[in-house]
Amino acid sequence: MNPLRNIRLLLEYDGTRYHGWQRQLEAATIQGVLEAAVARLTQAPVAIIGSGRTDAGVHARGQVANFRTSSAIPLQAFHQGLNSLLPKDIAVLEALEAPPEFHARKSARAKTYVYRILNRPNRSPLARHYAWWLALPLDLAAMAGAAAFLPGEHDFTAFRASGSDNLNPVRRVLAATWRDEPGGWLSFTITATGFLRGMVRSLVGTLAEVGQGKAPPTKLAELLTSGARHLAGPTAPPQGLYLAEVFYENEAVSGQLSAKSED
Repeated sequence: MNPLRNIRLLLEYDGTRYHGWQRQLEAATIQGVLEAAVARLTQAPVAIIGSGRTDAGVHARGQVANFRTSSAIPLQAFHQGLNSLLPKDIAVLEALEAPPEFHARKSARAKTYVYRILNRPNRSPLARHYAWWLALPLDLAAMAGAAAFLPGEHDFTAFRASGSDNLNPVRRVLAATWRDEPGGWLSFTITATGFLRGMVRSLVGTLAEVGQGKAPPTKLAELLTSGARHLAGPTAPPQGLYLAEVFYENEAVSGQLSAKSED
């Protein structure tokens, strides 16, 4: 029998037509589709571990996953073979041999998410699955001022989704910035050692309220102190959110890391 290998995948996907990452019995998910493709390629059942469970409609540019297999298939065949079996909205960007102890979720040290907003009077049919359209002008300086309260270790109870199974609401944010792009595009990039379920979308909803003049930038600081979820802004829709990058030991990331990712 061949020795057990640990294969690490770098994935990109359009989450529009999927019910999130985690496998479900009666719904299409990224994990379920991947496991079916790997099983078909290796002729054996497999359990794929993802670095994080993206929600329905959320996309990924740099999701990391791993699985164990006794198949002797070369890495290039895993890369090309899986891409030939996967639907066009999921792609394997890279396949690597990982050490036995590597675990896509437990070994992660930090993650970066990006949220995109299209801020212009007219909606875009082409961007409807890939951004949150907000017609009224947003004050980017005010939003950036609010985001400046995020770096550091905080209790994010006010920004967690209902039903979250995370027992510890404290997370450490390494960086949180806004960027203005041509054509009315705004992007929010946040890097942290861990995220609560719904945390980024909840933060963006509150930051958008600040940008609309409905709340002062200091509201972010107040919510981090009070933990009052009912006082936070609405949860931003999923289609604007992208898992951009996952960082592991000895991989460059802004800020200092001392804890494992916890989402």
